[in-house]
Amino acid sequence: MSESDGRPRVRMTGRERREQLIDVGRAVFAEKGFDGASIEEIAARAEVSKPVVYEHFGGKEGLYAVVVDREMSCLLDRLSTSLSAGSPRELAEQSALALLTYIEERTDGFRILSRDSSAAGGAGAFSSLLNDVAHQVEYVLVREFGESGIGTANAAMYAQMLVGMVAVTGTWWLEERCPAREEVAAHIVNLGWNGLAHLEKEPRPLGRPAGS
Repeated sequence: MSESDGRPRVRMTGRERREQLIDVGRAVFAEKGFDGASIEEIAARAEVSKPVVYEHFGGKEGLYAVVVDREMSCLLDRLSTSLSAGSPRELAEQSALALLTYIEERTDGFRILSRDSSAAGGAGAFSSLLNDVAHQVEYVLVREFGESGIGTANAAMYAQMLVGMVAVTGTWWLEERCPAREEVAAHIVNLGWNGLAHLEKEPRPLGRPAGS
């Protein structure tokens, strides 16, 4: 018996131990970042020896890579689902709400992704994910611009603007948590959609006369 209360410790299967180490690693990486985290602390929190962590992941870099990959897949799945059906305005609100919901439900994961560490090949991980989402948004904008008689050549740029606005607002909301996520999503769409609804077909920099 190894527990202080006299009860025997329940032995985990290899799969259960791996999942436990991923959960513990996610919490430590979110709290301290890749550089500040250590195998010693991860092992101590999981109540295992360091060799157990090495056995499953080969080291800190391996565990970090698994954590990042899982969070990337989770967030991309949510964002992709949010863009699967609805009017353009509904898609905008659904995608904003999907990101905010992810931040609320998987705060540790978002802290890791938004930190965008270069560790374990994770350089630009969050940026890469946002680019994937922007490509999906671009298709929506191409359709909407075409129906409005606006040239589609800059649809990719507008998609980056919209996705960036949501991502930056989400990073701010990570610490604020006020107002509620649904209200934040509504305000994002209010700015983004109403701006899109009144786009000039050929915007010019201020001070530049027409025809120049």
